[in-house]
Amino acid sequence: MSDPAAKSPRTIGVGVVGLGLMGRVHIEAYAAAAREGLPCRLVAVSDRRHERLTGRAAPGGNVQADAAGKVLFDPARVAVTADPREVFANDEVELVSICTPTDSHVELAIAALRSGKHVLVEKPVSLDPDEIDRLAAVAIETRRMCMPAMCMRFWPGWSWLADAVRDARYGRVTSAAFQRLGSRPTWGEGFYSDSSRSGGALFDLHVHDVDIVRSLFGDPDAVHSSGTRDHLTTLFRYSHGPAHVTAEGGWDHAPGFAFRMRYVVNFERATAEFDSRRDSPLEITVGGAVEAVDTGAGTGYDGEIRHALKCVAEGRTRAAVDLTDSAGVTRILLAELASLNRK
Repeated sequence: MSDPAAKSPRTIGVGVVGLGLMGRVHIEAYAAAAREGLPCRLVAVSDRRHERLTGRAAPGGNVQADAAGKVLFDPARVAVTADPREVFANDEVELVSICTPTDSHVELAIAALRSGKHVLVEKPVSLDPDEIDRLAAVAIETRRMCMPAMCMRFWPGWSWLADAVRDARYGRVTSAAFQRLGSRPTWGEGFYSDSSRSGGALFDLHVHDVDIVRSLFGDPDAVHSSGTRDHLTTLFRYSHGPAHVTAEGGWDHAPGFAFRMRYVVNFERATAEFDSRRDSPLEITVGGAVEAVDTGAGTGYDGEIRHALKCVAEGRTRAAVDLTDSAGVTRILLAELASLNRK
């Protein structure tokens, strides 16, 4: 019999700033979390485009199927505004997702933190690691969580890989290759075609695999990159780590080329392969046999949203992935860019 005096978990009020593709993804992930019993509620949203405040999804997308016109929220029940400061000033909002273009992330996140909100900010947080450090200092000062949305840390099959590397169930890693390919995003009002703002595929796409490489093996001793900002392959060198670690990322493929992400990681006693285009994306080859691994349902977006909600509910100011990680990844990306520019 339940205790009538027991307190129910409080409902965490959520705000979302920026209602393009990633704003839609965050709203859908919060809604999925609420349906599964996590106490959260979308309270307020902001976007400078009026048509996005109607509650209907904007077009565009790569990993998830396009859902243009889908009802995301009811504007009669959710506060809508063109001014993000009104979201930050809303007393019902406890956690804010910042889903705007990269060059607005830091200032918006700082404003949210100084308004007493916890923050989940989309990647890349900034193209400048010093700006990320500045944001991290404000998070410490305000005693609020500011989590970069590095969704691959939580992606089924990729979180499995992290566990397998850390517990050495198949021995140590001897080689690892990552691949993330697609066509250039057509949404974002020209943002993605302006590499001075987006950083190109290097910062916006390849960033995910660099974060995974760094989280698994640490900061590399050196990087050697070939290609361009929009399609590159990098060799990560480690004096104490796997002898062969590479990552390829590119979005210079023809329009309509289907997005795919893949890894092949060789352990001493097994080989793991993930391919997003397969019905069963993760397979492990061990003892001469190939077996499919059940990765479960959901996406990394669901995982990161639930982790952020859990941190807020538990009063934690540091998430499993934090701004120190984001700044470290950005410094590696800059080293890759320098390698690309080296003649």
